[in-house]
Amino acid sequence: MKSIAALATGVLAMTSATDAAPPRPAVEHLGRPSLNGQPLPFSDAVRVGDTLYLSGQLGIGPDGKLPQGIEAQARQALDNIGAILKRAGLAYSDVFHCTAMLSDMKLWPDFNKVYVTYFPEGKRPARSAFGANGLALGGLIELECQAYAGKK
Repeated sequence: MKSIAALATGVLAMTSATDAAPPRPAVEHLGRPSLNGQPLPFSDAVRVGDTLYLSGQLGIGPDGKLPQGIEAQARQALDNIGAILKRAGLAYSDVFHCTAMLSDMKLWPDFNKVYVTYFPEGKRPARSAFGANGLALGGLIELECQAYAGKK
């Protein structure tokens, strides 16, 4: 019995804290977004504990422009969210809540047509939606989400 205890103590002594992965910071800022070469005053996402908070995404494409129409802007906003999730090692299936801000609530049905294609039936995030009196850059939709970023 003494030999097992001595062996276990030896193994523990040989395994130091430097062998373990470094701890993740309590608050981790991910991504430094820009628009037309100008930095924006927020992070793409912030991880706190097991939650990734994504900044609201407009439907701005890689060319820095908003496409025409709610469906095109919704698709691009969701693609932008997907890119941020991927950089964080996550997927749409990790998203548990979204808030949709629409420039006009009459656009809600057309937004939903696109939104449902990104999340499978029965596993869609909780969601809130509201109409806004104008969105940044004249966007028709801004979508903000949170995702589970813990161990699976």
